[in-house]
Amino acid sequence: MKTCIAIRHVAFEDLGSFEPVLWERGFDVAYREAGWDELDAVDPLAPDLMVVLGGPIGAYEDESYPFLADELKLIEARLKAGRPIVGICLGAQLIARALGARVYPNGGVKEIGWSPLDLTDAGRASCLAALDAVPVLHWHGDTFDLPDGATLLASTPLTRHQAFSWGRSALGLQFHVEATRHGLERWFIGHACEIAGVPGLSVRDLRAETRRHAPLLEECCPGVLAGFLSDMMLG
Repeated sequence: MKTCIAIRHVAFEDLGSFEPVLWERGFDVAYREAGWDELDAVDPLAPDLMVVLGGPIGAYEDESYPFLADELKLIEARLKAGRPIVGICLGAQLIARALGARVYPNGGVKEIGWSPLDLTDAGRASCLAALDAVPVLHWHGDTFDLPDGATLLASTPLTRHQAFSWGRSALGLQFHVEATRHGLERWFIGHACEIAGVPGLSVRDLRAETRRHAPLLEECCPGVLAGFLSDMMLG
């Protein structure tokens, strides 16, 4: 059986729409909890796929979150070996940092809500083609420089580096393609303080946007992951 290990930072930011796709393609899925499980005990080369999920911390906050050192070592080893890895939001930032790029606050702007991506030519030729003109969920206040050797796949007006590939085996997604309408109800609770701290943002409005846009994203998400797995000859 093929295996996937997902590194999770908060319980409610899980694999979402990715998980049933992995089950259907014969993957055994296991989570490792950052800050709780010993990440230095994870064999970086063992799983067929690794997914590094999101979370409400900075990829540069080593002093506050010492586990980041072990997580970065895990990602670095995975990248060096050319083993398939996908990073979502914080996960994408950690992949960028592991590749030597700078991660930093996005000019004091928080991009939270639903909007479509501007795909590059490379993005339209990639597994992200399934997201052309599809609103996706954005939920971040940080951004990163494009790593050396990476290919930019998507942007938004607020965040130039929304998605990148590095070689064939690494995919970084600043946005949330895995989000589901049902699952986001947990986000609205878990991120209540952050939502309240952004002028003009409310749970009511986010829920209304989610009701409009999540069904289409849930239809398109399987094509994104399936495309990546196909490129990696994993599905």
